[in-house]
Amino acid sequence: MQKWASRPDRILDVFWNAMDDATNNIAKLIKATAGQTIMTNESDELAKTLGLGSKKRWPWRLLAVVAIVAVGLAVWVFVPIGTSADRSVYVTETVGRGDIQVSVSATGTIEPTDLVEVSSELSGTITQVHVDYNDTVEVGSHLADLDTSRLEAQLALQNASLASAEAQIAIAEVTLRETRTEYERGLEMQQRGIESEQAFAAQEAAFDRARADLSSARAARDLAQANVDLVQIDLSKSCICSPIDGVVLDRAADEGQIVAASLEAPILFTIAGDLTRMELQIDIDESDIGRVEVGQPVIFTVEAYGDREFPAEMSALRFASENDDGIVTYKGILSLDNSEMVLLPGMTATADIIVASQTDVLVVSNSALRYTPPQELEESESSGSGLLGLVLPSRPSETGATRLSAESASVWVLRDGIAVEVPVQTGETDGYITEILSGDLTEGDQVIEDRIDAE
Repeated sequence: MQKWASRPDRILDVFWNAMDDATNNIAKLIKATAGQTIMTNESDELAKTLGLGSKKRWPWRLLAVVAIVAVGLAVWVFVPIGTSADRSVYVTETVGRGDIQVSVSATGTIEPTDLVEVSSELSGTITQVHVDYNDTVEVGSHLADLDTSRLEAQLALQNASLASAEAQIAIAEVTLRETRTEYERGLEMQQRGIESEQAFAAQEAAFDRARADLSSARAARDLAQANVDLVQIDLSKSCICSPIDGVVLDRAADEGQIVAASLEAPILFTIAGDLTRMELQIDIDESDIGRVEVGQPVIFTVEAYGDREFPAEMSALRFASENDDGIVTYKGILSLDNSEMVLLPGMTATADIIVASQTDVLVVSNSALRYTPPQELEESESSGSGLLGLVLPSRPSETGATRLSAESASVWVLRDGIAVEVPVQTGETDGYITEILSGDLTEGDQVIEDRIDAE
């Protein structure tokens, strides 16, 4: 049987040639029978007249039909009728072991860790700008100066008021000493009975007024000092200085520019902190946020350096969502090392967050998991039609395998030249290969990825 089955095309040729010969013989028999019927009409009438019975020829026809059915049954049993699968070539891949990294992709921009926008609290005219783009600055470095002539005049005025207040204190102190002396002498004379009560009361009132005047003069001096301090603070703010150590990224200040801080504080300079330590701010889709955690390693690329990969680490995840035209994302912050100073603020980056990693596991390609053999028209090809189709039952499936449900994962394995469906349980996947957790699949098996049918 195996010898016959190994040459299905040759056996089919013999079978169909036999069928053609049988068909031709039946056609000739029918023609001959029809001719004999015409030629023997007179003989039949004569025999009928003489009372002789006619000879029946239908058993010979029945025997011919039975012979054809027997030949067809023998061929159906011993010869596998070829299908398109018998003349097909399978594209297979060997099952092996490998590593899988599952990643979530997101895009974002590189930003400095510390970014400060410097403006002016005072209104005035910029008289001088000391820095330009990309200049390195330190804390307190002069970035620009405002016109301070008005502030200097106000400071002089307040200093004069302060001096006047201090002079008033001196006068009040002298008056207080004088009235104290008069008060003490009057008290002594009043105790001796030499000075009247009225005179002593006037001396006492004068002494009290002198003490109050001294307190008032001192308060006026404090007020004048406060006014001086206010003007000095404004003068100190007339110098637009850097609050951090860093690099000037942007400059919007020019000499002669008028700054109107009373309406809205303008941004004059943008300073970035240490550019060797930067961060990548990415937008993570809501469908992926469930697998992302702080501390996961990240690999990202930027367009400026092609396929060069830069390492990073997920340092923070913000709970607040962002909605852009119905697309909900969450902000992720990646910490990165820029000691080579090749990454610049504002660069667009594509990041792959490694959310799972498996090493030395059994894997198959995703194309093998997607492969499903095309449905064969077995009933129409094997059973046929007409007399043989009515007599012969349909041929059983070549593999005898039952199709799995759509929810079950399976692969087709080529075993002894026959495609066999093997159910499997899958694990992690990176989009190209998938981990196999269980199933009748071992390393070295040939899984089918595609089938090429012969013409």
